[in-house]
Amino acid sequence: MTHPFLDLAPLTAAHFAAVEKRVAGLLATEQDVVIMQGEALLPLEGCIRGGARPGSTALNVVTGPYGQTFGNWLRDCGADVVDLSVPFHTAVTADQVARALAEHPEIDFVSLVHAEAATGNTNPVAEIGEVVRSHGALFMLDAVASVGAEPLLPDVWGVDLCVIGAQKAMGGPAGVSAVSVSERAWERIAANPQAPRRSYLSLLDWKERWIDGGRKALLHAPAQLEMLALEACVDRIETEGLEALMARHAAAAAATRAGAVALGGGLSPYVHQAAEAAPVATTLRAPEGVDAAGLVARALAADPSLPLIAGGGALSKEMIRVNHYGVDATRGAVQSSLAALGAALADAGRKVDLEAARKAVSEAWPSE
Repeated sequence: MTHPFLDLAPLTAAHFAAVEKRVAGLLATEQDVVIMQGEALLPLEGCIRGGARPGSTALNVVTGPYGQTFGNWLRDCGADVVDLSVPFHTAVTADQVARALAEHPEIDFVSLVHAEAATGNTNPVAEIGEVVRSHGALFMLDAVASVGAEPLLPDVWGVDLCVIGAQKAMGGPAGVSAVSVSERAWERIAANPQAPRRSYLSLLDWKERWIDGGRKALLHAPAQLEMLALEACVDRIETEGLEALMARHAAAAAATRAGAVALGGGLSPYVHQAAEAAPVATTLRAPEGVDAAGLVARALAADPSLPLIAGGGALSKEMIRVNHYGVDATRGAVQSSLAALGAALADAGRKVDLEAARKAVSEAWPSE
């Protein structure tokens, strides 16, 4: 008995290269693109371990938990790390980055998360990239949560290492990711004796054995289902249109924010300024005295499919995330999520206005 997920013809090197080329087109990049056979933490760690070494100094911008992870990896590589941390309810500014670089002229590596889905903020990469480029440091960007949800132009912005994943706005699986690599990033990694080699973390292996070899022979058997899913994601994005996809995510974010404010019950946007809120997910602060994780559990009891989750770690007591990305970037998903939160708040004795929330969502997103 045949099975569509199991009885597949082998994925050829030519097919793999064709998907790579289409991903490069999605990023509008002329840089080399490497598709990594794992979740995006794989290329993110590979980039850091390739670009950082003892004697280097890294500026690590922390606007959420992933920035904290990057700092740990950088220190593990022996780099001196300057953490630039801002409150999770805001975004970092180019001026803050410029001041950090001026105070530490030895900085030669900068790591930044574009959109922090975990905290709901997004950072002004275009302006930050200009500052980093003027300083001369290598610039690594985690764009996993921003690709497909908001503009992402690594070449224009001077990003040397741009990592994306398929699992959020692209609407795909978590098991495949990609990184665009500039020529000077390749030079930096090749000159680093501690950069991973003959390792699953190694970008150099892909450069030397795949790219420099004319993309004729893959390093290992590709993750076939994930590659086909990634190709399907690109198909769907090209059919909808990238601009339309980004507009849909922006509308979802605006509608969620407006609806949450109108709902009341003590619920409020976690990110203070709408301009600093990520289109991929909206974070909300639970009312004083209400446990966010418990509130989300009550909201999901009636419909577990809703894109709701409590914040991670210590944030689980105060933060609610509405993950309106991919197939959930719809007005219906936003309306249903806010209605469920409203019902849960009402059960907790809070006064809410479900009709006002519904109206606010409709006004912020008049058509779909």
